[in-house]
Amino acid sequence: MLAARRRLAPRRRLTVALVIALAAGGVVTGVLISSGPTCQQALIPAYFYPGAGWSEAIGSKPPPRIMIMDVTSSGAGPAPDRNYQAVTRRARAAGIMLAGYADTDYGRRPIAAVEADIRHYKSWYGVSDIFLDRVSSSPSALAYYRKLSAGIRQAIPGSAVILNPGDYPAPSYMSVGDIVVTFEGSYAQFAALSVPRWAKAYPPARFAALVYGAPATLLPEAFNAARRRNVGYVYVTGHSGANPYGSMPGYWAGEDSIIASC
Repeated sequence: MLAARRRLAPRRRLTVALVIALAAGGVVTGVLISSGPTCQQALIPAYFYPGAGWSEAIGSKPPPRIMIMDVTSSGAGPAPDRNYQAVTRRARAAGIMLAGYADTDYGRRPIAAVEADIRHYKSWYGVSDIFLDRVSSSPSALAYYRKLSAGIRQAIPGSAVILNPGDYPAPSYMSVGDIVVTFEGSYAQFAALSVPRWAKAYPPARFAALVYGAPATLLPEAFNAARRRNVGYVYVTGHSGANPYGSMPGYWAGEDSIIASC
């Protein structure tokens, strides 16, 4: 899960192409971006049932680049949900990239269970990209995640893999995930965050930050802080507590406006 639940760029537009290759000993991933300054994009943890929140996100101008769908708080669940099937069709039609949520329990969840979630997201909801939560940041778990990401890409060719360790992992994890959530926490923690030197060698499109407990008055500064920290995918909410992702931010229109201003 995301850290709080712990189960659970401005000027010219960013062009992202995910290029995935299989190499001996593991999966090598890369992100190609256009030259010049980059625009930030929204990545929404949509941990709420289809309804007003999903409609607000899908109807945004621009719509979010990525939405993470979490059906059961651990994965895709035992059977398809018709309401999720309907809303995911709407989201895809709006050009939104959907990532199916799957808990990894820091490398302790059986790979077969995660792979079952992946198959169900694909067959039930047409979702081809995967968000792996509760990801270990330790080199000792790297073999688990290499095997898991290779299995995802074999099962769903072209799939993008998003990893959420919630902090900066061992640098070798950058060869496993297409996007890595290197921060998940409060606004105060984000404001004090230091970026390791190795991370500065990668483009912003490789990194995401999930910031909660941010007051509306500090929303612009949260995006500026993300930009200074080389983060291309951002989500900011004023909510906090056990699940700050249980509804859309009250200031979502302003947040989307910041993204649109690019």
